[in-house]
Amino acid sequence: MRRNPAAGTAHHVVVVALENVLALDIGIPLQVFGSWRDGPYRLTVCAEQPGTVPMHGGPALSVVHGLDCLESADTVIVPGYVEPEKPSDAVTTVLARAAARGARMVSICTGAFALAAAGVLDGRQATTHWQYAAALAERFPRVSVRPEVLYVDEGQVLTSAGVAAGLDLCLHLIRRDHGARVANQQARLLVAAPHRTGGQAQFIDLPGRPERSDGLAQVYEWALRNLHQPLTVDQLHRAGTSRRTLIRRFHAETGRPPMRWLLDARLARARELLEAGEPTVEAVARHCGLGTPANFRTLFKAHVGVAPSVYRETFHSAAAADGASFRPGP
Repeated sequence: MRRNPAAGTAHHVVVVALENVLALDIGIPLQVFGSWRDGPYRLTVCAEQPGTVPMHGGPALSVVHGLDCLESADTVIVPGYVEPEKPSDAVTTVLARAAARGARMVSICTGAFALAAAGVLDGRQATTHWQYAAALAERFPRVSVRPEVLYVDEGQVLTSAGVAAGLDLCLHLIRRDHGARVANQQARLLVAAPHRTGGQAQFIDLPGRPERSDGLAQVYEWALRNLHQPLTVDQLHRAGTSRRTLIRRFHAETGRPPMRWLLDARLARARELLEAGEPTVEAVARHCGLGTPANFRTLFKAHVGVAPSVYRETFHSAAAADGASFRPGP
């Protein structure tokens, strides 16, 4: 995925605008991948019929390119569209062809229906907006639908839940391609949360689901500033609610208990420090509150999949090379 844009080999992202595409769903990849100065991505929007494409929630789109540009796509993104029916045979054929030659296939929201119709999701786990998850599972029984998550990364094929989850997935793609430092930098420019894991729960309307609150947002911020401390659930109790309510809110908003959320936050901070070239495991463990170097190594390898030293060697040199060749911008 790491290419040198100066050499004219920027990663080609093609966004497919289906009829009645959702305005926010298509706007997210356009903003995330089309807002780089001398960046690592080249963005193209295409449609089955170039010209005017109806857009739900906004004015019609004027699209210049046809489906033939998918032949050169490194990543294909299909945003959501209204009342998702099976796209035309022309659309499903080019999607299947792109997947067969190894292009990375991505859907946002109901765009999963188009990938499923093309057979791209057969035998895979996938997600979509929770309102449409049952329909996706019923219509495409060969797809293992996970309605409870924000996004699913199956390697070559990635799917996200509704609307804002598409932003999480796009930032996840940057993180996969160029590491946490670059993804977090772009997230800051977009004024977005730097990292929500795919396993985090969708914000589904369920009976008794607690509302999000400014108080709990302050807990998140306070915890992130104090990751180096040995935090406990009682120390997180700053929201003016009972301990039990605090735990319930964490589950509702993050899909995880407080201490698992803390572990994920510590590991994310560790990845950033390693990518920045922090020279010692002891220093990373101390800054992230992950205990002894031995404990840190065990946790990092268990959850990230490689040893901290291997991760640093891989991503620090890559981040330095990427930083020399581009910088994200609005």
